[in-house]
Amino acid sequence: MLTYQAEGGKANDWHVMNLGQYAAGGAGLVFMESTKVDPHGCSTRKDCGIWSDEFVPGLARVADIIHQQGAMAGLQLGHSGRKAGMVLPWEGRVPLDLDSVPTPSGETWQLVGPSAIAHNSKYKVPKELTRDDIKAMINKWVKAAKRAARAGFDVLELHCAHGYLGHQFLSPVANKRTDEYGGLLRDRMRFVVEMATAVRSVWAESQPLFLRISAVDNAGWTIDDSVALAKELRRVGVDVIDCSSGGMGGDPLADTPPTYGYQVPYAARIRREAGIMTMAVGLITDAHQAQGIIRSGEADLIAIGREFLSDPHWPLHAAEVLGERTEGIMPHPYDYWLEKRRELALPPYGGT
Repeated sequence: MLTYQAEGGKANDWHVMNLGQYAAGGAGLVFMESTKVDPHGCSTRKDCGIWSDEFVPGLARVADIIHQQGAMAGLQLGHSGRKAGMVLPWEGRVPLDLDSVPTPSGETWQLVGPSAIAHNSKYKVPKELTRDDIKAMINKWVKAAKRAARAGFDVLELHCAHGYLGHQFLSPVANKRTDEYGGLLRDRMRFVVEMATAVRSVWAESQPLFLRISAVDNAGWTIDDSVALAKELRRVGVDVIDCSSGGMGGDPLADTPPTYGYQVPYAARIRREAGIMTMAVGLITDAHQAQGIIRSGEADLIAIGREFLSDPHWPLHAAEVLGERTEGIMPHPYDYWLEKRRELALPPYGGT
């Protein structure tokens, strides 16, 4: 979950505190929010960055606190492409005045994309990436992956969903290229597949590589397309597809009201038809719900986002609800005192 608390792209005490609490709360894998491979790819001026070696020490602090609490540390790499340069969400989430506001690294902001097509009428038209630009862009992801390894992260996720750069190349709406990176589905997939291939070549084979997609976007990208993409990504070494949706302008919930686990069928179909592990996400809030998704084979992993913001100790409460042992889920300084309370064997509180 993006928190927009970096200064000049650098992770700080906020990120150590915020992510450390989820590890202490019993999560098995804690992901650092989308961390940008290029200052021009920042969604806001408060995004975390990894486009320079100077960011490695701050990110290493985050990985270290997660490890200290017994969890694995994941890092999500991203680039917002033509959707970069926005005001903070709680301040309006509208495009910045890019002619007067610099990137977090102090440069004049340059939006880029697969084609010179703005995200919508509020955004500036991006520069269309040339073939040489694309090669250079992929190299930014490769360098970022190497820095992530030096910072001590165990898992890497490539963010190619929600209308950001990878998704823009996949989309027939955002990508109107006529070269080998546009047109037919296999060509629109080329950038994402080449980027995943390049990152996999420098990311240890023993360490998982995830890739997040919008499984459907109601703007031209379909679940059939996602299955085809997942097959290619499995071939080049991606281990897990993180199945979200939307972000290109169409609303996946436009025709139906939101329901719990509404994106789980995407994870299930991609898992079944592409033969790759999937992670389910989106309105998964209940322990029985999460357990049911795993037991039914609809997904291999559950990602908890907003529910963790509400309850950082969600795994402990899930274990209690499911009647599982809770020892070892929490750090000893927590578990010792909680066990003292459990020993009282009090009935549920019935006061008003």
